[in-house]
Amino acid sequence: MKKEMICISCPLGCHLTVEGEDGNYTVTGNTCKNGEIYGIQEMTNPQRVVPSTVVIKGAMLSRLPVKTADTVPKAKIFDIMKAIDEVVVEAPVKMGDVVLADVCGTGVDVVATKSMPAC
Repeated sequence: MKKEMICISCPLGCHLTVEGEDGNYTVTGNTCKNGEIYGIQEMTNPQRVVPSTVVIKGAMLSRLPVKTADTVPKAKIFDIMKAIDEVVVEAPVKMGDVVLADVCGTGVDVVATKSMPAC
């Protein structure tokens, strides 16, 4: 199997070619070791950080920006978005507060990315 991609591990944006299967992969086009790690991960188990918003009550704004505290499997993004869509929090909220623990059984929390005082 062969796949071409652009690495997002650093600002260089190297054009990678990843070839192989069954745990035996070669990566070319990378400038650093991160590119090799990224390329293999994209072939075997792609991961993403998921940013979104949730409803907040009792604050100046009606939506609170949130994100997953770490990467989650790309295949679970739609399930994670459904779970995030059901969350409603009450102000005040501080940046870093957990608004949804262990989202979809990933072991990763969804956290606030902005503090919002009560109004």
